[in-house]
Amino acid sequence: MHLVLASNNRGKLAELQAMLAPLGVQLSAQGDLGVGEADEPFHTFVENALAKARFASAHTGLPALADDAGLCVRAFGGEPGVQTAYYATRFGYPKSDDNNVRALLEQMQDVQDRRATMVSTLVAVRSPQDPEPLIAMGRCRGEITRERRGSGGFGFDPVMYLPELGKTFAELPTEVKNAHSHRGKAVQQMIALMRAHWL
Repeated sequence: MHLVLASNNRGKLAELQAMLAPLGVQLSAQGDLGVGEADEPFHTFVENALAKARFASAHTGLPALADDAGLCVRAFGGEPGVQTAYYATRFGYPKSDDNNVRALLEQMQDVQDRRATMVSTLVAVRSPQDPEPLIAMGRCRGEITRERRGSGGFGFDPVMYLPELGKTFAELPTEVKNAHSHRGKAVQQMIALMRAHWL
């Protein structure tokens, strides 16, 4: 099965391709198929993921998979949430994973409550008008470290610490990260949904 991934994030593409391998799914990034970014005007992960999936499917004619994910920091009332990818731009930095981590550590410098949740919402549609999208959500609770740790992963992985494992996502081997991460949990749900409804 060939799906378009409604994202141009290479880290996300590699992670999802590896995790969806049991289904024999081939994922292509929308940018590789000449599709630009969809608008994400909503305030929830599920609404934005659905909008992205429908957009990618409409522009490619393929079934689409979208992942809207983000970091929800307890002390910030759940922010940056759906604006996670653009977090650094609020503080004058260009958009990038590295700058997002830098901005977060700066903003949390004097914050004692370090609790945070990573959220991944996956939405799959067979067509732009699919009335029955498949929706899966995974959450992972942890704490924001005071400095970067580890060299693996992407996004906020170097500062997302998992107390039960005693490491950040960036310090974990890929297979361990995927077994415990928000995206890993969402993908396991999505695989079950696809097997039940699409295959």
